[in-house]
Amino acid sequence: MAKKAAKKQTGQSTVVEGDIPVVGAREACPCGSGRRYKACHGRQAAHAVQELVHRPFEGLPGEADWVALRELVPAATVPLTLAAGVAESAVGEVPSVTLATVLPLAWPALRRPDGSIMLGLQTQSSSGDLSRDLADALEAALATEPGSPVPARRTGAGGRRLQELLDTSAEFTPAVHTGFEFWLEDAESATGEVAASLERANASAIPTEKVTSVDSAYWCGTPDKNHLRWVMTVPEEELLDALARLSAAGTSSLGEGTKLVGSFRAHGLTVPVWDLPLEMTADDCEKPAAEFAQRLAEVLAAPAPLTAEERRARANLVSRQVTLN
Repeated sequence: MAKKAAKKQTGQSTVVEGDIPVVGAREACPCGSGRRYKACHGRQAAHAVQELVHRPFEGLPGEADWVALRELVPAATVPLTLAAGVAESAVGEVPSVTLATVLPLAWPALRRPDGSIMLGLQTQSSSGDLSRDLADALEAALATEPGSPVPARRTGAGGRRLQELLDTSAEFTPAVHTGFEFWLEDAESATGEVAASLERANASAIPTEKVTSVDSAYWCGTPDKNHLRWVMTVPEEELLDALARLSAAGTSSLGEGTKLVGSFRAHGLTVPVWDLPLEMTADDCEKPAAEFAQRLAEVLAAPAPLTAEERRARANLVSRQVTLN
């Protein structure tokens, strides 16, 4: 009998030191093992992904506004305050830290020439915990030389979260902008491709304003109709019951020509949405929103079993619910 041929040895050396770059699942693993990435270090990376955190901003001041700026608002900034001792490891001085809805080229963060930091909120999440991803970008910015952007990278397991890096006693007060001039220290002097890029970004932004009479409500204007999108921290089931009771009673609108049309689900919170007539501005929403907040509080304070009509209203609301993340 012929002897079986011995298996050939690949003779490839394996990289065992340093970080292994992320590549396509079917590509050869950069470590040099000869195996596909998904069967080698890609498997380890997949195992390192944290379990999905449904409310990543829970425990931060302004949780509902964090959600709104992440999912609904095109252009906004918020000053952030670092927790005691966090800036001590930074490269150079850190005059300020500012949260921005989005940064140029979707950078996770940016270190300005003066050492100040801008942290991008609308970025890709590489783990199941958005708070940990953002904290990783913030820590990378602290370690970056001034005048440089922070490139995207995979978040390692076991890192700190925003709740550990930020002063949770500080206020969280968003400033909504009409455009993205906050990207530049001197937007008026922008020329050439920079000016053109800024113009394109501004043209794509949906007009948005914050309603100040209630918490975390944002008016936005579109060509066909305007909308009010209101991020609420009331537990979803309780909120849907209350909205159903108001809908069945005919008191869920914000005035003539307005209608509660459904809701979004985003990062563990519910976002009721109203259609508004084109002529209804953000200022026009102030009084009706405050009055609705009072009606909602009264219904929430006196829960009761839903009637048949209220159950139908609730089913209609649930059928119009859209999950954003």
